[in-house]
Amino acid sequence: MDFNLPEDIMQLKKMAANFTRRELIPKEEELRKTGQLNQSTLQKMKELGFYGLTIPEEYSGMGIGALGYCVVMEELAKGPKAYLHEVSLSNGIGSRAILIGGSEEQKKKYLPGIAKGEILVAFALTEPNAGSDASAIQTTARQEGDYWVLNGTKHFISNGAVADIVTVMALTDREKRSRGGITAFIVEKGTPGFSVQQLQETMAGPPVIQAELVFEDCRVPSSNIIGQVGHGFDITMETLTEGRLQYGAMALGMAQRLLDMSVDYAKQRVQFGKPIATKQAIQFMLADMATEIYAARQILYNAAARHDNGEKLVKESAMVKLYNTEMVCRVADRAVQIFGGMGYMSELPIERMYREARVMRIVEGTSEIQRIVIARELLRD
Repeated sequence: MDFNLPEDIMQLKKMAANFTRRELIPKEEELRKTGQLNQSTLQKMKELGFYGLTIPEEYSGMGIGALGYCVVMEELAKGPKAYLHEVSLSNGIGSRAILIGGSEEQKKKYLPGIAKGEILVAFALTEPNAGSDASAIQTTARQEGDYWVLNGTKHFISNGAVADIVTVMALTDREKRSRGGITAFIVEKGTPGFSVQQLQETMAGPPVIQAELVFEDCRVPSSNIIGQVGHGFDITMETLTEGRLQYGAMALGMAQRLLDMSVDYAKQRVQFGKPIATKQAIQFMLADMATEIYAARQILYNAAARHDNGEKLVKESAMVKLYNTEMVCRVADRAVQIFGGMGYMSELPIERMYREARVMRIVEGTSEIQRIVIARELLRD
């Protein structure tokens, strides 16, 4: 088995690494002080094609496969995660449902704008009483002629406050639910009956803010159904399965940056007359961090390459999401310990990364859900 990355992917990796080093990392202090993303940097990300990495070339994207995308996200994640917020949505759950089940008309209408960063996207599944149990959603859609009328509330929706289009999952048959009773809709910003009820601040702080979305007799044309009526749950599960590799990649990149910073700090920080890198306690923490990162990279690259070869990797994608997102939390915790008091101070990015890492074990399927998926696949006849 060849473990070397293909030349075209290596070029993408270098491009993303250079951008992160020159543009993203230098913006960390500005982001900490202002809580705002630098618009010039976002524009450069659009011009470099980061918003359309996974969108096919015929829809103005770059059309790279899962391995290439994971490698790019790994490098970008070494910078502030807030800059990846819109990029990950555009390449992930914000566009995948349309790519998986959308009509050609829908793809031509929305995907080019998403790829260019001109159309911002969101994916509305989670509700106050439906988190891990996606089949328990209460938002409904009833048909009235050529329209469907949506009623309900979604919350914790990333990009929900600014998205131009939102993929919304709604009940179209209460009895069938996940077995043919959930349908996916594209709801455009400004549609009567669709509103942002409140903003929900996160532990990561600004500018990462979730939103509560409310649908009150919101009329959506039948042409905005993704796929067929009743197929929304299947589309959701396939969308989330692909997204698990993305989160594995972001966790890996963040962990690698934390390790690199910890190694540099351990070499220069002197205590008891010697650099702390000479202390076995520090060495063991660094060794454990490096070993877990090495393992995480292998399972990510392997799963992504197999996905590009057309394999269905429900179990393996869940393993990547589970292992890598839990791994980065352990790495972040050790990094704080190695840096000591400085690791707890906001003037260094360690504490921000510690907070940003924590949500990765929750979003797009908690660690517990990943374990259920893995076990179910193992026990399947």
